Parts: sequence; C-alpha cells; structure tokens
Amino acid sequence: MTDNTSGPPGARTKGNIMPKTKITRTTAASPDVAAAAAQFLSPIVLDLMALTVNGKQAHWHVRGANFIGVHELFDAVVANAQAFADLAAERIVALGLPVDARLESVAAKTQASAVPAGFAKSEALVADVIADMDAAIANVQAAIDGLGEIDQTSQDVAVEIMRGLEKDRWFLYSHIAE
Repeated sequence: MTDNTSGPPGARTKGNIMPKTKITRTTAASPDVAAAAAQFLSPIVLDLMALTVNGKQAHWHVRGANFIGVHELFDAVVANAQAFADLAAERIVALGLPVDARLESVAAKTQASAVPAGFAKSEALVADVIADMDAAIANVQAAIDGLGEIDQTSQDVAVEIMRGLEKDRWFLYSHIAE
C-alpha cells in the first residue's frame, strides 16, 4: 500500500508547502506517525554518520603516551556509531520513508566538527570527539522526548542509541578526567 503525504501534521503553512513524500507502508504505523518519527530519527542518522567519519579521522591522527588505548577506543566508537546509524535508518525505512545520509547531506545538516585535519594529542582529540557525541546526544534526547507520544517503537530505538552513546562517551571521558 502506498500513501502520499505532505509531511507531519502542521507542516503545511501558507507559502511553505512541503514537497510530497511517498510513504510505502511496511508497518501498521500511519503515514502521519511515520513522517513524525522520521523527523526525529533523521537527525540522529546524520549525526552518527558524521561521528563515524570524524571518529575515524581522530583514530588515524591520534598521538600521545596513551596512543594505543585511545586509537583502539576510537575504532570502537566508530563501529558503534555506524551500528546506531544503521538502527535508526532501518527504523525510518521500515516506516516506509527514505533516508538521505549522503555525504553532502551529512555535511550540510550537521554541526562542524572540531576534529582537526592532521595529527593531535590524544587529550585534544578525545575532547573533540566528545563534543561531536554531545551534539548527537542532544538530538537523541530530543527524539526520546518527542517520540513518546508519537511512536514508542521508534522511541525504543532512540533509547537504545542513547544508552550506547553515553557508554562510549563515558569511556572516552575517562581518558581525560582528573
């Protein structure tokens, strides 16, 4: 079954009509629920894809006395971010909507990372990656807060992502905590 919708309820305003998005219903969720859930989950996908790229950049360029531990931890953060992005994206697709996580979309719709282009001390890179994680965590928290009344299954996805991000953040923070 295919439905056409103009986005979440209230998205149409005079002079600002959202383009039609084709929703292919693959779950029992209504098109309005699918569109609203995607509005919360899409920024999470983009943030996590950015964290994946910037975390790998940090992984390649970390320097310092605790190099190997931080180098390997960045790999774990990257792998987890990829898995969490996949989880959120697959929920959106399961609701019948597409996900746009192409590089140009990620770059245009996420905040710039402080991770530098070259080599840096581990403490600085850890702080930079934590800042990227904090931006993602803010969007995940917004999704948890907003999805409770809309779609509890999508909210569960956001809760699972939050649990993992906070654990990874704790592991990183422990390297620079005093």
